[in-house]
Amino acid sequence: MTPPGRQRDASRDPEILRTTLALLQEVGYDKLTMDAVAARARAGKATLYRRWASKADLVVDAMILWHEEAGPPDEPVDTGSLRGDLQALCCGSSKLSDPRTRSIFLGLLTALHRDEELATVFRARLVAARDAQLRGAFERAVARGEAHPGADVGLLATTIPGHVLFASLTGPTPADQAYVLRVIDNVVLPAALHGPAPACGGPAHDDTTPHEETHVHQ
Repeated sequence: MTPPGRQRDASRDPEILRTTLALLQEVGYDKLTMDAVAARARAGKATLYRRWASKADLVVDAMILWHEEAGPPDEPVDTGSLRGDLQALCCGSSKLSDPRTRSIFLGLLTALHRDEELATVFRARLVAARDAQLRGAFERAVARGEAHPGADVGLLATTIPGHVLFASLTGPTPADQAYVLRVIDNVVLPAALHGPAPACGGPAHDDTTPHEETHVHQ
């Protein structure tokens, strides 16, 4: 045990977290153990348990470090256009277009469905921040007149990740950067121009009727 009053040495945390990511890719979340991480990183098991209360905390911290090393997550992303913002947020190292990102997320999918602790930590500490960034991109687009004021921002924010992960699971189209841009250009940007769809059984929206609020500034 660490002697009373002695500060824990955090200098090895990045190495332990990178080891965690490597093992996560190799064996998946279910087979990943704290013991295996400690052995691969040549760290004492007590060191891991003092720093991370559970495997879920360790894995989420590893993913957060990976995103931070690729680019600070709190750094504002505002390119001046919705397409530019979405490309910056979804394409590049540690983003959805990165094969390693997709392999890690796919490896977590079944565990997220079954492991309530992992799902809670994952959503609170990782998904919430990414979702907030995507929502911000759509909210800025509405303010600029690029998107309909009634656009379903919450739904649009999940559209790109949903398409990419589904394509990764089903193939054969690779969910690479070109695919992400196809989703942005052919699905997300057109959808952002329109307000919410009518409720089931309600009258269909007539696109031929002019509506001042749907005007998009060029």
